[in-house]
Amino acid sequence: MSSALDTVCINTIRTLSIDGVQKANSGHPGMPMGTAAMAYVVWTKFLRHDPADPSWINRDRFVLSAGHGSMLLYSLLHLTGYDLSIEDLQNFRQWESLTPGHPESNLTPGVEATTGPLGQGVGNIVGMAIARAHLAAMFNRTDHKLIDFRIFGICSDGDLMEGVSAEAASLAGHLGLGSIVLLYDDNHITIDGKTEATFTEDVEKRFEAYGWHVLRVDGLDAEAVEQAVNDGVEETARPTLICCRTTIGYGSPNRANSPKAHGSPLGEEEIALTKKVYGFPEDKKFYVPQEVVKHFRLALARGAEHSRAWENNLANAQSESPEFRRQWDDFWNRKLPQDWERKLPVWSPKDKPTATRKASELVINALAPVMPWLIGGSADLAASNLTYMAGQGDFQKGNALGRNLHFGIREHSMGAVLNGIALTAPFTAFGGTFLTFLDYMKPSVRLAALSHLPVIYVFTHDSIGVGEDGPTHQPIEHLWHMRATPNLFVFRPADANETALCWKLCIERRDGPSALALSRQNLPILAPEVYGKLQVERGAYILAEASKGDPQLILLATGSEVALALKARERLEQEGIATRVVSMPCVELFDQQDLEYRNKILPPLVKHRIAIEAGATSGWWKYVGLQGAVIGLDRFGASAPAEILFEKFGFTVDHVAERVKIIMKNG
Repeated sequence: MSSALDTVCINTIRTLSIDGVQKANSGHPGMPMGTAAMAYVVWTKFLRHDPADPSWINRDRFVLSAGHGSMLLYSLLHLTGYDLSIEDLQNFRQWESLTPGHPESNLTPGVEATTGPLGQGVGNIVGMAIARAHLAAMFNRTDHKLIDFRIFGICSDGDLMEGVSAEAASLAGHLGLGSIVLLYDDNHITIDGKTEATFTEDVEKRFEAYGWHVLRVDGLDAEAVEQAVNDGVEETARPTLICCRTTIGYGSPNRANSPKAHGSPLGEEEIALTKKVYGFPEDKKFYVPQEVVKHFRLALARGAEHSRAWENNLANAQSESPEFRRQWDDFWNRKLPQDWERKLPVWSPKDKPTATRKASELVINALAPVMPWLIGGSADLAASNLTYMAGQGDFQKGNALGRNLHFGIREHSMGAVLNGIALTAPFTAFGGTFLTFLDYMKPSVRLAALSHLPVIYVFTHDSIGVGEDGPTHQPIEHLWHMRATPNLFVFRPADANETALCWKLCIERRDGPSALALSRQNLPILAPEVYGKLQVERGAYILAEASKGDPQLILLATGSEVALALKARERLEQEGIATRVVSMPCVELFDQQDLEYRNKILPPLVKHRIAIEAGATSGWWKYVGLQGAVIGLDRFGASAPAEILFEKFGFTVDHVAERVKIIMKNG
């Protein structure tokens, strides 16, 4: 292969990228122009992938953490033969196109991770490497190495400035994740100017301190990049960072090495000048020379050969061991064990009050032995979140078979890593922390929802029930913050039995993430044989009906406040007010029910309604209406024993009764 052909191929990536941005009249041309040589080397010399089968299990992964340079990735996908046409490139950033402004894993074939918010892709890469190591420990045999894919990525100055990447890189170095080869686009430019204004640290020494194998090359020199990537692939004991000095907007006479090349089209005149530098026709748009097509499309034949050899290896392994075949098929098909629901613990009303975080622990440990794809941990809070799986081992360097993940005090990285695990294989990945620390990981939670990833978040210490730790640790706005996130299901169970049923729904869900908001304090066990079957799967259900006739009042509640609603109902019924109590563990599921069911639970003619939840009141008006009321908390909490806080903030039977009298008097 001649260096001349390499150069034409690299410049084709550049010209497709600048043409796509220009046609859209928005985008980021500078990064693809500077990193085209790096990406070309990875995609043509090292990446084992099958464009005809983007979901091939043992494919190498490539993650563009610097997702703003998405035209780089789209150009590579098109050129190597993925189902992404030249028309798709021409529709960059347009309505319903397969080429959105930043890559989306659930939309475009060949895109491994939804990236763009800087640093996320680095965390995803670490999650993929953890998943890869665990899969290899599960399925590789002496004579059959079925899992040996590598994870390549490109990150930017901005990625490495973000704290999430630092958290993830630290964890990767600790774990010795040698399947990672990360190329750093060190172009010294950000939107606001040169990085010398804000980013003068020694990145190489930082990553060496993390435990990474670090190399430095000229990122515009394809041969030098190839040698460095080869060194990185051969280094299997440590993750590799290749610092590639590049020029943003490379080839542009007037915009190269300038912030102007970062986030706006070059303009027709500058594109013509740039194409002249590249030796390309100045008047042709989206031009791909035939020799370039022929060369890139060799990926189809190579990919078919790689996947065919792997399929034969898998078939041989399965034929030698029927038990291995069953384990393999059950895992990759995520086959739930027969009658697995019977493994869920059940509590009697005679049982002592139980914190829902404790109930969650018992559920996790009941399911872990029969669900090998359940993997997770916490941000150094396993003893408080109660997320540890007894007998399942700790995932550490030297023990990749362990299923308990120790993320350290790194919530944001935990979220991004969980996404990477879920993107790699049909794991049910979970992570735990205090609900108040959702703030540290919300960007990753949002991307899980956007990417339809079945991640589970175990958020404990869900209210002022945290008590003496005070307002810094008492989540107020977090429940409605999560509920406002599309495709995120938020469960706040009222007792241990609701907790088990919420976990069941989380396990069964495959099209998006779920969050469990769990109590620190003990909660009484509801009595389903008295109040009716717990219908958590409907999102909300009638827990206690008015004793005589139709209800005059409806009390809606979640979590720890359901027990309060039941006590208030007893008082109100004694005072002659027919009262229904509705438990609403998941508003998202309730909103998905048909109108008939929703009207059955919340009859339109019953105007007197009160929602009770120890958090912000903002979203409850949708359910109680203007004639209703909400007993909640629109201020920060305080430091005191939990029972004092609930009393002082109005979560008492007396206060509920007072509010009922007010709304009934007014209408």
